[in-house]
Amino acid sequence: MDSEQAEKYTLKQGFSPLSVWAFSIGTAIGWGSLVVTCNTYLASAGILGTVIGLAVGMAVILVISHNLQYMITQNPDAGGIYSFAKKSVGHDYGFLAAWFLFLTYTAILWANITSVPLFARYFIGDIFRFGGHYHIFGYEVWLGEALISMLAVFVTGIFCINSKKLVHIVIVIAALLFTVGFTVCTIWALARHGETGFSYEPLFIADSSSVSQIARVAVISPWAFIGFENVAHFSEEYNFQRNRIRRILTASVVLSTVLYIFVSLLSVSAYPPEYASWLEYIQDMGNLSGIKAVPSFYAISYYLGSKGVTILMLALMGAIVTSLIGNTIALSRLLYAAGRDGDASAKFAVLNEKGVPQNAIYFVILITFLVPFLGRTAIGWIVDVTTLGATIIYLLLSYAIYSYASKTGHSREKATGIAGIVLMGLFILMLLLPNLLSFEAMAPESYILFDVWAILGLIYFRRLVITDSERRYGRSVIVWIILLMFVLFASMMWVTSATHTVTDEAMQSIHEFYSAGVPGGQLPADDMEFLKLQSEKINDTNALFTVASFVVFMSSALIILHNYRTMRGREEEHTKQLILAENKATTDHLTGVKNRFAY
Repeated sequence: MDSEQAEKYTLKQGFSPLSVWAFSIGTAIGWGSLVVTCNTYLASAGILGTVIGLAVGMAVILVISHNLQYMITQNPDAGGIYSFAKKSVGHDYGFLAAWFLFLTYTAILWANITSVPLFARYFIGDIFRFGGHYHIFGYEVWLGEALISMLAVFVTGIFCINSKKLVHIVIVIAALLFTVGFTVCTIWALARHGETGFSYEPLFIADSSSVSQIARVAVISPWAFIGFENVAHFSEEYNFQRNRIRRILTASVVLSTVLYIFVSLLSVSAYPPEYASWLEYIQDMGNLSGIKAVPSFYAISYYLGSKGVTILMLALMGAIVTSLIGNTIALSRLLYAAGRDGDASAKFAVLNEKGVPQNAIYFVILITFLVPFLGRTAIGWIVDVTTLGATIIYLLLSYAIYSYASKTGHSREKATGIAGIVLMGLFILMLLLPNLLSFEAMAPESYILFDVWAILGLIYFRRLVITDSERRYGRSVIVWIILLMFVLFASMMWVTSATHTVTDEAMQSIHEFYSAGVPGGQLPADDMEFLKLQSEKINDTNALFTVASFVVFMSSALIILHNYRTMRGREEEHTKQLILAENKATTDHLTGVKNRFAY
């Protein structure tokens, strides 16, 4: 490759410490910071459980952050965890990291893209509810709102393609905007809270232990922070010494935690008078509209009026902008690295005159265009999978750090690698096993989405094995086993979760059936028929999902067996070629007898 070609495929420096910080914190905090903190954190753990759980989650993520910092200083590569895993533990693990990185970043991007019409609906009204509309998974999709989402992703992509310097300026301003906005609003509300008569009670939710509530928040902490590590994909482009990344990432994790806590406190600092407590208000969020549907906005409206709403609205806009830009660019660098390494289309590695992998960004735009038509319900399932995907990514990072540090003799990183493996392993179990700690970590649909992604991974992995002339892939059977175990585990939990859901529905139906008046004595035939019907519903659901789970698992197993046969065939062919080459090298071609090399 000559110097002109090298220039075409080489990223240029341009990321300052401030822009790296902005990308890190900006990608970790988005629309979900105002919504998920309420309907997931506060509604299931109370304000004290949320604060303690976030603090525990921060401590865990700081371990992962230390591993990430070490990785960046040792291996500054646009592929981030994907490239480092390939280098330290093999290409198979690198593929696994890339597959789940792509899933998590696209899911977060999709969630924030589909939040744009929600933002408009809450603060502008229904002006984008025009054109055709339909219901999908219980969510109403309007053509106008879908077009607004598509426009947002298109504008973001074109902006990232045609400018690097301006992108950095915008994301820094947006990150500072939401940091200052959330802080000012929360401090104002806390200072005025004592004179309002509102209460922070309940500190914990009454229906489960405080330990399990704290654990719930801590276990899903990877969701709260996922994206902070995307700056590893820019490490080739830093214009500063890479050892400074330690302070930048630590500041990002700590400040992200503080902002999540601020938003949580703000959300429970005031509630409409028709509700007896903030918990009752939050539990009814889904039935509300306007700023009442977002507790933090209602609270700041109560304390600061329209000025407060404007400040918080600008802060939320900043959070959405940073998430859209940050995830788009992170995905482009991941695809760029995969294209450069030959694991994806080489077109992704081509840079334009601005030094941007524009083909990779066009691909991100393309795969995002259909998402607004799936509705927010499906996006919620995808985000569930994101939490699990992020946990797997951090587990792979920790394992790669442990392996690399063991070879280089860095004992501290070897210890943090082990700590990350243990912590993320426990988190994966808690996410995959429903009701392990008295809560359901994922919706039933999320398990099957995870299965689908894992199967697609196996299919793409097969393509890599077949086209890999250097025999770099398929050397680690453990990767296949990991994917297969994930598929099996998720399938089993899908059956369990679906059965649990239909059982709850049957119990509710029975309760409603008898609430009109329980007949005394022996049950009449009609009652027996009704109970039999409910029992059949449970059995039919269990049977259906079990069969579907079996089909999913067998499909995965067949793909793996086919991969194995392909590899065995290639190895046998390779052995034959070696024998032929050896015979040729040790045999005289004129006489057909062994030559001097044979001896």
